[in-house]
Amino acid sequence: MSVSEATTSPLIALERIADGGFAEVEAGIDGDFESLVLYRDGDAVRGWLNICPHAGRRLDWAPGQFLKSKAGDLVCAAHGASFSLQDGACVAGPCKGDRLRAVPLEVRDGQVFLA
Repeated sequence: MSVSEATTSPLIALERIADGGFAEVEAGIDGDFESLVLYRDGDAVRGWLNICPHAGRRLDWAPGQFLKSKAGDLVCAAHGASFSLQDGACVAGPCKGDRLRAVPLEVRDGQVFLA
């Protein structure tokens, strides 16, 4: 996965993502702008393409609004597939055994960047 030069600026300030919460941002990846889902866990942020591997649809139920199960998994709003927030693996639903496409991120000086 290559990162375009336009993505050397921050994606979002860490403080704009609630701890244990999500954010949606767009970033230039492989020459295209892609929607990303970001998940904050303390001072760390994990990210994936905002695309469910089951049917290729966005994971959010409305732009930037994501569902989290009682078990703490990210849930696809379209078909209910559940994804581990540790590694993006589908743990339940129609694409069990598949995974979200991870996007490498880093937090520097309170800002989230593509790594």
